[in-house]
Amino acid sequence: MDARPAGDLSGVMGSLPVSLVDTLRASRGRRGALLGDARTTALRVLNGEADGVPDVTADAFGDLVVISLYRDLTPEEEETLLDAAVTAWAPRSLYLKRRPREARVLANVAKDALAPELPARGEAVESLTALENGLSFLIRPGQGLSVGLYLDMRDTRAWLLSQARGLTVLNLFSYTCAFGVVAMEGGAKRALNLDASRRVLEWGEENARLNGQMVDRYDYVAGDVFDWLKRLAKKGESFDIVISDPPSFSTTRSGRFSAARDYARLAEAAARVVSPGGQLVACCNHAGLPARRFEAMVLEGVAQAGRQGKSLGSLGPSALDFPPPPGQEPALKVHRVQVR
Repeated sequence: MDARPAGDLSGVMGSLPVSLVDTLRASRGRRGALLGDARTTALRVLNGEADGVPDVTADAFGDLVVISLYRDLTPEEEETLLDAAVTAWAPRSLYLKRRPREARVLANVAKDALAPELPARGEAVESLTALENGLSFLIRPGQGLSVGLYLDMRDTRAWLLSQARGLTVLNLFSYTCAFGVVAMEGGAKRALNLDASRRVLEWGEENARLNGQMVDRYDYVAGDVFDWLKRLAKKGESFDIVISDPPSFSTTRSGRFSAARDYARLAEAAARVVSPGGQLVACCNHAGLPARRFEAMVLEGVAQAGRQGKSLGSLGPSALDFPPPPGQEPALKVHRVQVR
């Protein structure tokens, strides 16, 4: 039994470099089914403890790799990891992201220290196009901690692609509007994207155009999600599918939001704009919130909206490239509720 504290990297980083190289090669090799799919070039090749390197993940976008650190490493440990990654994966470029355990501490740390604009290894890449199930998404590896696409949502996007025909979709906390792009590709009547940032919405418009889709600026709305949910409900607007994927922590005009504390309040607001018989797809990536508690919060919120909710089951990250550590559940929770 491993006696090291959870999240301790000393056993990995202190070992011979060849051992770490072998670990990284084996991790990528376990993604064989995805690596052989020409329609998908974006995948996670290292998922922390489950792949033998606690607190470190790596996402590949073609021949570019983005490594994320979820604890502080010494400069020597960082160099060992980067050298091993280059040897194991031979990427064109390797970018490094240093991620605090909780997003709320970001304001106290210099952005350049967390997400350097230039790569740690290889050539600088301003942007590239990654494929997911044949759809194109713009990736900007040097622009902050998030590079344009949340890979753990791939299976949920595939589900939406198969369900969207003829329906209206509301995409809350839309980021670069990947769900909106997928919905329109799947034949949705409309996909309305809401996010606090105009910049990422414009990025979403680029994604739509990249896939040959028409862009209506009225479907890319910048503002506070809670405010807009109130407006939509007041106007009597409703949607067949409402997707809610908030950050675990955020500060908006409505106040501070914590998924672990406030998700029922968000589910209540979202349920008010779900068409009768439609679905609320509630997502949460807060590892400290157990799946059962999360599902209960979603149903509680639906009930507080005066609606009846019926659980339709859960989606989640692909086990191929997002395996959870032994005995643990995935951090990402995606729960579907029919709202009546």
